[in-house]
Amino acid sequence: MIAPTEFDDIRPYAPEELPAIFEELIADAEFKEMITRAFPQLSYEQICGAMRTCKTNLEFQKALVKPFLHTLLEKLSKGLELTCDNKEQLSDALYISNHRDIILDSAFLDVLLVDAINNTVEIAIGDNLLIRPWIKKLVRVNRSFIVQRSLTMRELLASSKRLSSYIRYAIVDKKQPVWIAQREGRAKDSNDFTAESVLKMLAMHTSGDPIEALKALNIAPTSISYEYDPCDYLKAKEFQQKRDNPEHKKSPFDDLLNMQTGLFGYKGHIHYHVAKCINDELDALDANLGKGEKFAAAAKIIDRAIHSNYRFWPINYYFYELLTGDTRFADMYTAEDKVALDGYLAGQLEKIDLPNKDVPFLRGKILEMYANPVINYIKATE
Repeated sequence: MIAPTEFDDIRPYAPEELPAIFEELIADAEFKEMITRAFPQLSYEQICGAMRTCKTNLEFQKALVKPFLHTLLEKLSKGLELTCDNKEQLSDALYISNHRDIILDSAFLDVLLVDAINNTVEIAIGDNLLIRPWIKKLVRVNRSFIVQRSLTMRELLASSKRLSSYIRYAIVDKKQPVWIAQREGRAKDSNDFTAESVLKMLAMHTSGDPIEALKALNIAPTSISYEYDPCDYLKAKEFQQKRDNPEHKKSPFDDLLNMQTGLFGYKGHIHYHVAKCINDELDALDANLGKGEKFAAAAKIIDRAIHSNYRFWPINYYFYELLTGDTRFADMYTAEDKVALDGYLAGQLEKIDLPNKDVPFLRGKILEMYANPVINYIKATE
């Protein structure tokens, strides 16, 4: 299917475009340095040969991306698991999830879906992360579409409408599943709530009823749970920087450091849960609600599904107790767990390099990152 030309500068590359893009990547010195580090067992000529044999985006993902991710999982995790409430809905869903890792949230979902349905998602990615020309090309090869960030209000409105139309086109016309985070950027304190602005953008493809617009996208709330977040200390550092200077903004170097740390840091257990499509719950909403109320209600439906399907480990329960004083989960970890987790917390705090380091504040922020999902789970299930 040929995509409408209005999407040309944001959509993933089409299969017929891949040979030329592969040659551009192969000629890029920065891409060569990155890809040879990712596959140290292969020569650059072997890597290039593998790329040139790929006729589709999915073939590229299976030949190069999936093996790289499996290597990461073997070295840096205790396993990746998927549970889902309705496997039949996986093929044309809009996966809306909480967001922990810049790169791996959608990448690990792809690994799971290749095994489950022999397909991968198209991925929404902000252009603020595309800090090198080769990165922008590579993500579009890897089925990403571009979310434009740095725009005027008028440009942002037009861009949002086009983005909404593209997501609908991908799901309804191409029958291609799509992944998008529930909010712009990561919830750095792990207090995950769906931004109504995201849902409003998703419904902009029509001027009709917002509930019908959302139903067309087959929204499947997806809960992503990592035992350990390698970026927890970087997120805590950023919290103090913003506290001390409200004007503080991350630099491109900071984004790159977060991507590298998330990619190559230890994660422990990783679990994804895909809830059933929310269309029935959207149908049950009061038709007399105003537009704004409908978006708020839809956000709550998504949040309840995400919060109630988290997976937890001793670090979540123990840090919840340290943060709140609530001992209800004391039987979910051992004395040995406590010693190990106290050591982990001290080690992460030691990594934070700030001249005016506020250790109690930073400690509290790291505790929040692991405790907030437990707090939200309690609220959603009680």
